[in-house]
Amino acid sequence: MPRPSQHKTPYFDALRDYVDSGTHSFHTPGHKQGVGMHKRLRDFIGDNVLSIDLTQIRGLDDLNQPEGPILEAMRLAALAYGADYSYFLVNGSTAGNQAMLMTALRPDDAVLLPRNSHKSATSALIMSATRPIYMAPEVDHDLHVDHAVTPETVERSLDEHPEAKAVFVTSPTYYGATADLKAIEQIVHGRGKLLLVDEAWGPHLHFHPELPPSATSVGADACVNSTHKLLAGMSQASMLHTVGPRIDQGRLRSTLRIFQSTSPQLVLLASLDVCRMQMATEGRALLTGALALARDVRRRLNEIPGVYCMGPDQIGKPGVAGYDETRIVITVKDLGYTGYEAERILRLRYNVQVELADLFNVVALVTLGDTKESIDALVNAVQELAREDRPIDIYSPTGVLEKRLKRGSYKIPPIPELVVTPREAFLRDYVEVPFKKSAGRVCAEVVTPYPPGIPILCPGERITQETIEYLRLELKAGVHIQGPVDKKLGMIRVLP
Repeated sequence: MPRPSQHKTPYFDALRDYVDSGTHSFHTPGHKQGVGMHKRLRDFIGDNVLSIDLTQIRGLDDLNQPEGPILEAMRLAALAYGADYSYFLVNGSTAGNQAMLMTALRPDDAVLLPRNSHKSATSALIMSATRPIYMAPEVDHDLHVDHAVTPETVERSLDEHPEAKAVFVTSPTYYGATADLKAIEQIVHGRGKLLLVDEAWGPHLHFHPELPPSATSVGADACVNSTHKLLAGMSQASMLHTVGPRIDQGRLRSTLRIFQSTSPQLVLLASLDVCRMQMATEGRALLTGALALARDVRRRLNEIPGVYCMGPDQIGKPGVAGYDETRIVITVKDLGYTGYEAERILRLRYNVQVELADLFNVVALVTLGDTKESIDALVNAVQELAREDRPIDIYSPTGVLEKRLKRGSYKIPPIPELVVTPREAFLRDYVEVPFKKSAGRVCAEVVTPYPPGIPILCPGERITQETIEYLRLELKAGVHIQGPVDKKLGMIRVLP
């Protein structure tokens, strides 16, 4: 039987057919394909987008029980990604991570996962009543970044915790490092465990031979891809893929119904359908262009005194089995700036907005949407930032980085002690105490610098003085904190 053509876009076509039919709509949404929307927004968004902002009526299928064009589109996605099953997500990879963990685990089960897992994994642990066993990722203290976990760490953790039902791995990291997924797959499946991969930052890996191997290509049981992050899906549009017989598809579909909206945004689904078509038919050529631009910008940035842009030179270091060259990590600490200061200057003075800032770095993404002009703008802005004769004004370094480097108080704190499960801590009664005096108490909140969305404290963990000092440094340097009720961390919720 011939393989279906990857040039097809069955779901997008179904939406267009409905629009072309001229049907009188007596269903949600209330703006009725834009007719009832205020001109101010309608003129900006455009009639075409509003015309396919529909609900799941006859002919447009049901995301939570697909039988028509959504099912056909998801089958084409599975073929494109080398999966057995693919599922469209409209609640981002957050919903995918939650669904993977909830499907694989039962209450009181243990799961191995790296400490630099996204906060969506923490929320899944809370909802599933499971017990996390954290693995230490490899840390580059000079660059102040976490890399991936190594096969050796996974094997040792399984030796120490044979009761674990699954291993959850983040690859690529926010900073572009990829784990040795093939070796990890052999270890995990050799022990009869499930391998789940948060591949949110790798939706493009499967489509170019010069990028690290994708999770589906090495046989991971399930993985998520944020199609919107680096490809042409719209924001919140992601996919979940499964390979092999180990994932209970019925339970996975039931779990997705819990986390997915019953009123999904159909424009997002259309973008997933068309994005899959684009990558399956043009992905290699498009990514060849993006890689050429990324290599050019990395070379030029590394020629600027005081600036370092890591890349394939990191491969072979612990936790860096491969590297996604489209990730541009610009280390600015030798310029005297924190990454937070550099991010603000790049945006406010040079009109360049990066993806992420941390204490030492800013991260820019090069994608199939970039051009030579956008690359030049980024390089020119960093060149100006690095000028020795730059003006002393409101954009000058604050000095916070230099002071903290001398004191050595910038290092990422070790993994905290887990006293009770995240679910128990999150649901129990709490008291509020001053954060600076909370050492020894058990945290009842998630405390997450965002981006990258990796928790420093999770519910159920004991707060240490080292963690307090680190977070207070980050706050002073300009980090944005998500999770706690008091986002400035004057107070924190802890168990009584």
